[in-house]
Amino acid sequence: MQNRKRRLLIFLTSFRHRIITPPEKDYSSESHPRIVSSTFQYKMSHQRVGKCIIINNKNFDDNTGMNVRNGTDQDAGELHKCFKSLGFDVSIYNDQTCDKMEHLLKEASQEDHSDSSCFACILLSHGEEGMIYGTDGAIPIKTMTSLFRGDKCKSLVGKPKLFFIQACRGSEFDEGVQTDSGPPNDTIETDANPSHKIPVEADFLFAYSTVPGYYSWRNPGRGSWFVQALCSVLNEFGKQLEIMQILTRVNYMVANNFESWSEDPRYSEKKQIPCVVSMLTKELYFN
Repeated sequence: MQNRKRRLLIFLTSFRHRIITPPEKDYSSESHPRIVSSTFQYKMSHQRVGKCIIINNKNFDDNTGMNVRNGTDQDAGELHKCFKSLGFDVSIYNDQTCDKMEHLLKEASQEDHSDSSCFACILLSHGEEGMIYGTDGAIPIKTMTSLFRGDKCKSLVGKPKLFFIQACRGSEFDEGVQTDSGPPNDTIETDANPSHKIPVEADFLFAYSTVPGYYSWRNPGRGSWFVQALCSVLNEFGKQLEIMQILTRVNYMVANNFESWSEDPRYSEKKQIPCVVSMLTKELYFN
């Protein structure tokens, strides 16, 4: 209850985020060519790219202690345009209870996705570590994502299942630290013989707006930092870069371009870093 009161206090406090313009960067790949092999790429040539479900929870029952999420409609609208431009069949569902969210995703998991290349789900709501809020309370994120496991959703076996989660994962604030460098990261994964078993938890990707335990910032006028960055990168590079390249650039943008401002110093000059958890077994391109 103390965390809820603290979160409510934050939104009652007048704040805005300060956009920090980063130095010009050369994003060309000519000097660092990426090795691309069809063996290690998800097949994206099905009849449809796939379904994208956006659950946009803005208003909450009084007994939850959760405040109105101003700015989330902006997020939902921008995400709808982005994923539609990537070829997804996008649907937005506003103000869903826990039961409705679970029922909605259960129905989606029981559909035949044989003619789809992948599946995407975007959750916009309040949250706590491991939990996401419906309008009437909290539900474990795992309860919904596990509906798409390989042993439960056979038509998505071997296909990427993407979950983008804009929600708090706690009440901690990232104070930030002065730095001028960042480590590179590159991985490659091996293919599996289709005649062999694959793990039921394989081919999932979770893109969280923040790391475990931390608060996730949202501007009432512009939307959340994470969604602003995600849409910006997708609009420019969504059909060129691999998904982990895309999300790494989202991390960079959120980390460098945003900082909170508030008349209350307790909530001012805070930072945020998104968190990507990948169980993908191949590279994913939306081209």
